[in-house]
Amino acid sequence: QVQLVESGGDSVQAGGSLRLSCRASVSTTELCMAWFRHTPGNEREGIVTIRYDGRTSYVDSVKGRFTSSKDNHENIFYLQMSSLKPEDTAMYYCAARGGRTCPLVPDEYDNWGQGTQVTVSS
Repeated sequence: QVQLVESGGDSVQAGGSLRLSCRASVSTTELCMAWFRHTPGNEREGIVTIRYDGRTSYVDSVKGRFTSSKDNHENIFYLQMSSLKPEDTAMYYCAARGGRTCPLVPDEYDNWGQGTQVTVSS
């Protein structure tokens, strides 16, 4: 079991930036890690994955605005968000799984953080 702790959520104006962090209790070297976000009444949306080798994959809605990275020395997974829009408002969760594949499907992940709230006002 991997313990994940997110931080960095805040309230910002549209156009602003935030960096979310997700600290893992184990080495991230061999993990697939993902960021999801959720708003009430909607399905949990996967927005980015980062493979064990650092390769990332983004959904179209965040491409060019969000950047994900990981620090395998500190076991932290980052999500740098810029040009934030009101529609980015959500609870953001990091998730992790073992293996070489990183699907953007919530049910494929068995390790989740508690979430961190991002609110973007217009």
